[in-house]
Amino acid sequence: MLRRHSSRGFARLRLPLLAIPSLGLVAACGTPTRPATTPVPDAPPALPPIPRAEGPLRLRVQYPQPNAPVSARDSTFLLGSTGHGDARVTIDGVPVRTLPNGAWLAWVALPSRAASRFEVVAQLPGGETQRIVLPIRLPALRAPIAVGLLADSATLLPRSGLALRDDEPVRVAVRVAAGSRAAVVLPSMTPMTGQVAAGANAVAAASDGTVLPLLGDDETVGRELPARALRRGATVRVVRGNDTLRLAVPAVADGDSLGIWRIGVARADTDAVVIARPVPGGTYKWFLHPGTVLRATGRQGDALRVRLDRQLDVWVDAAQATRLPDGTAEPRRIIGNARVVTADEWVDVVLPMAARAPWRVEAEGDRLRLTVHGATADSDIIWFQRDDPLVRDVAWTNDASDRAVFTVTLSEPAFGWLVLWRGDALVLRVRRAPRVDPASPLRGLRIAVDPGHPPQGSTGPTGLYEGEVTLAVGEIVRDLLRDRGADPIMTRTTADPVGLAERPVIARRAGAHAFVSIHLNALPDGANPFAARGSGTYFFNAPSASLARAIQGRLLARLGLPDNGTWYDNLAVVRPTWMPSVLVEGAYVIVPEQEAALRTPAFRRAYALAIVEGLERWFASRARSATP
Repeated sequence: MLRRHSSRGFARLRLPLLAIPSLGLVAACGTPTRPATTPVPDAPPALPPIPRAEGPLRLRVQYPQPNAPVSARDSTFLLGSTGHGDARVTIDGVPVRTLPNGAWLAWVALPSRAASRFEVVAQLPGGETQRIVLPIRLPALRAPIAVGLLADSATLLPRSGLALRDDEPVRVAVRVAAGSRAAVVLPSMTPMTGQVAAGANAVAAASDGTVLPLLGDDETVGRELPARALRRGATVRVVRGNDTLRLAVPAVADGDSLGIWRIGVARADTDAVVIARPVPGGTYKWFLHPGTVLRATGRQGDALRVRLDRQLDVWVDAAQATRLPDGTAEPRRIIGNARVVTADEWVDVVLPMAARAPWRVEAEGDRLRLTVHGATADSDIIWFQRDDPLVRDVAWTNDASDRAVFTVTLSEPAFGWLVLWRGDALVLRVRRAPRVDPASPLRGLRIAVDPGHPPQGSTGPTGLYEGEVTLAVGEIVRDLLRDRGADPIMTRTTADPVGLAERPVIARRAGAHAFVSIHLNALPDGANPFAARGSGTYFFNAPSASLARAIQGRLLARLGLPDNGTWYDNLAVVRPTWMPSVLVEGAYVIVPEQEAALRTPAFRRAYALAIVEGLERWFASRARSATP
């Protein structure tokens, strides 16, 4: 079952791919059966009738599975089916609405911790009854400190493996038993001890060093200290009556002494990147070419902090980094005379420099802003190999002594781009937009169709698996695209799993002009499934936002479901920049009415039509003579 939405979910059930009967929509490959400009009326905004099930009583709970962890505060949802539309379902004695096909969806209070189970009962009018006792695992409560202990040593902070700069704050904290007093004792001769002790509630203890009480409103007590105060470690002393407990606080290393590191293994693969984040375990934000050499400035467990430039530090996976020998110098990156080189499908802005550098590209209408961190621009000359109608101008400035910014002004809004390392230069490759025929906007275009899942994916009340539907819808999209003269590229054609990272790479290497990932939505534990259950579309890069809105508009017209809106979201399949990319959540597979609709050829075709019409309208809005 999905924990967030289907692009991030995980499967509770994987069903075999079912054979999808012909929908009577497909002509011979590449041969249009009607002009692309022929209007197709919108489908009425109503779900198809739900068929009636009259099979034997067969109660199933599709979600959650037995003994599954349920992360919710007070309520959550269950879903399943009965096999018969006349069955009446109760959960812990509370009636649940059952649809004619036997499907049911419930929003119920969590059971008590003593019980930690749901009792689900289905009964036919004649009296036949089935019962399922469904054990679950509720979030663990914070265990009380055992009798006789003064503190819970497992909660002691900081933990080992921490490296920070002198003035960065470090929290020293621990859980203590009721009636206990705690303090952190800094060893004698601790650097800056006098300044630390000057704070409120400090008590000097000649025998130990500096004693600082740990304060708190509940069992957890603590305080912040500068990292330099913990270079030699410390001791947390807990006292209750005549009993005393001492816990060793690990030393905090100096982040500025971590040296120079190579991030990832240098590779020529265009699609290989190292992910950098704003905080340990945070969202993806920066993408480094493997082999980039940077100075480390901190460490927290498995995360290594590295300096992009004097104004910006980011976090990478320490397992992907290698410390270079002591004495290794940071690369000195001076960007020399730039040049603009034209090719049939793109224009390269070539920035000569001696070593790989961190970078970031921001699209702002008809401008691309390339920031090169840890580098100084000194481009006395920018050579335009020949006059090119796509790139109008290239300008540069140094935002700081080690942060260069190149602004590329285009003749039209940016369509796609890549940043490459060519051994002696950083290259911003700007993609030309395809020529679009206003009378047949998709003709000749390559469109990547990505049926979401497996692996993972969501499952509906009667067992309909997301990956089965997305492939069926993707096949209809493929055929409709061919009908309009486009060249569809399928990232998946069987029930076999395709990795998230592989899907956009397939599209880029095939030269796709757009990428659409097809999904069905679900919800995490604790979310009310009756509150928000419509169509939604997701994008990451600015040029993809208008495509997302175009497809979202057609979803609302074709499927008639509530508007979940368009979303900026940092999803793996929509991060790539070589083409406009969106992820579509057409319906909620966990909602019984929508799951029933998703079983019908008509609703699947409506979903596919919405995607194709959104693509068609978006490319039509860009119709112009593309740059040669």
